[in-house]
Amino acid sequence: MRILKEKNKKYCFIMDMEVRDYELDCEQIVNNANYLHYMEHTRHRFCMDAGVSFTQMHNNGIDAVVRKIEIEYKTSLRGGDTFLSCLRVERKGARFIFHQDIIRSDGEVCTEAVVTCVILKDGKLTRGDELARLFAKYL
Repeated sequence: MRILKEKNKKYCFIMDMEVRDYELDCEQIVNNANYLHYMEHTRHRFCMDAGVSFTQMHNNGIDAVVRKIEIEYKTSLRGGDTFLSCLRVERKGARFIFHQDIIRSDGEVCTEAVVTCVILKDGKLTRGDELARLFAKYL
């Protein structure tokens, strides 16, 4: 796990990633929807780093469901760019709030997002205490 401070934010999980050709639109920049894919992949890898995969969670009756995403696109990624997908997490009541930034390798912040997730246990809304225990060292 790497820790990076960008604008006084502390990230608890960082992934190196790169733009793939098929993610580009006709303007040769990354299509906006792909940033959501990058962030989702980062959350899944974060969970694995915490000790559980999404498949394991689901098999145990636990499903983390995105409730809301707020994203600000600041500058575009282009073909061949490498970047860091950064995450920090906090808990507010029954919600887990993921603060996710995508930072190009030259240090330019491309997107800033806040992703709110709720936790279902056997199909019913819960406080997510099982995940809170797994995420304790990150909260």
